[in-house]
Amino acid sequence: MTATLALTIGLAVLIGVSLGLLGGGGSILAVPLLVYVADLPAKEAIATSLLVVGATSAVGVLPHARAGRVRWRTGLIFGLAGMTGAYAGGRLAAFVPAGLLLTGFALMMLATAVAMIRGRRATEGRPVPHELPAARVILDGIVVGLVTGLVGAGGGFLVVPALALLGGLPMPVAVGTSLVVIAMKSFAGLAGYLSSVSINWGLALAVTAAAVAGSFLGGRLAGKIPAALLRQAFGWFVVVMGVFVLAQQLPPRPALGLVVVGALAVAGTVTVAGVRRRRREHSGQQRLGRPVREHVGTGVER
Repeated sequence: MTATLALTIGLAVLIGVSLGLLGGGGSILAVPLLVYVADLPAKEAIATSLLVVGATSAVGVLPHARAGRVRWRTGLIFGLAGMTGAYAGGRLAAFVPAGLLLTGFALMMLATAVAMIRGRRATEGRPVPHELPAARVILDGIVVGLVTGLVGAGGGFLVVPALALLGGLPMPVAVGTSLVVIAMKSFAGLAGYLSSVSINWGLALAVTAAAVAGSFLGGRLAGKIPAALLRQAFGWFVVVMGVFVLAQQLPPRPALGLVVVGALAVAGTVTVAGVRRRRREHSGQQRLGRPVREHVGTGVER
């Protein structure tokens, strides 16, 4: 085993840890790992990441199913719609330059980081639907699937907010249901890519095995690390990675430093705004005499 292969497999454990702790983020780690460490071409890296994330999510859904945290009807409808969009995105990617795909991936990373740093609004007091309306689920599934299939990103961090914020599912249920969706549409996106991209199956299976092992480790750590702290730290990590990937796609120029500073300034502004918003909500709940509870649902509860 070469040093590069050993490093790739070792770091692949972090993909599973991310899915185990956050219910997403696998592709955000997988694509840069496969491109910049394993030295795969961009499109092969995206296709391989879909296999890794899909298989890891399929394994990760099992404890959620045993605990009753999966809405099967919603998940299967969302997943089928997402598979349609993901397959179309994977086929469309054959006609898009690799550099443009990585640029889109970097922008998706930055958008994800902003959402993580800001956090999610509490859903306390809202009625909890058992299943979501089929029309909404289908529309959301197609859009999310198209993005996932095209750039190999946006799995859990698009599906979970769609189910929790738009659909109103409790966060643990949204996370469990999202893993069903991620597995389905990742495999569909992979099928779309296989029509034009070849995969190193030995490397892909080794990375997948390491990621699955990492998902069990992430599940064990999920209850021991404060979810809010973890979300903030991972969000800033994704900002750095997103800026790095974006910088690799831009020609060298003096203005590049301004791009990096601007991206970090935007993320910092979002953080401050999020803190102020949570303080206002905290003060408002205290004035109303309500118990204050922060609704954080980034950890995969097992």
